[in-house]
Amino acid sequence: MGAYKYVEELYKKKQSDVLRFLFRVRSWQFRQLAAIHRATRPTRPDKARRLGYKAKQGVCIYRVRIRRGGRKRPIAKGQAYGKPSTHGINELKFQRSLRSKAEERVGRRCGNLRVLNSYWVCQDSTYKFFEVICVDPSHKAVRLDPRLNWIVKPVHKHRELRANTAAGRKNRGIGKGHGFNKTQGGSLRKNWKRRNTLSLRRYRS
Repeated sequence: MGAYKYVEELYKKKQSDVLRFLFRVRSWQFRQLAAIHRATRPTRPDKARRLGYKAKQGVCIYRVRIRRGGRKRPIAKGQAYGKPSTHGINELKFQRSLRSKAEERVGRRCGNLRVLNSYWVCQDSTYKFFEVICVDPSHKAVRLDPRLNWIVKPVHKHRELRANTAAGRKNRGIGKGHGFNKTQGGSLRKNWKRRNTLSLRRYRS
C-alpha cells in the first residue's frame, strides 16, 4: 500500500483517538480564520487527489465554514399568512446538503474560478468545514491539460449554482443504474411528467 492508502484507511475510523484529537485541534484552528479563505494545500491530500486535485498552477483549494442546522424560513415577524400547511418556520430542512452550500459560497466569492469538487474536513457543534477544489479556466496549464480542460467550456460556468457538481447531483437524486430510475431524464418531476403525458402526434409511427 502507498502512503495515501494508509491515510485513507486512517480516515475510515473517524472516532479513533488520533482522529478525534486531530479534528478537535483543526476545528479550533479553522474557527479562528475567515469563513471563506484560500488554503495553501489540501488538508486531506488523498481525498483531494481522488476528486481531481492536482498540485499544479491553475488549481487551488478554498476552505469554507458553514453553520450547521436546518434552514429557518425567512418570514417577517414569523407570520406566515395563508393555509396552516405553510405556517412552518423552524423545523424545515434545506433540500441540498451543507457541502453543496459550501461549494455555492465559494463559487459566488470566486467568480473567475470553476468549482471542480469538494470534501468534508472536520466539524464541531456549530460549524462544518469543507474544502472546495477550484480551477482557473483561463490558465494555460489548465487549458492545455487534456484531463482537466473540459471545465474550460462556457457551459460549465457556475456548475455549483445549478447543482451540477457531485454534491448537487446527489441532492437532486441523479445517477446511473436501476436505483435512479425515478430521476432519469433530468429530475423527478420531468420523469413523472414524461411518463404521464399522452402524446397524440399527427403522424404516429
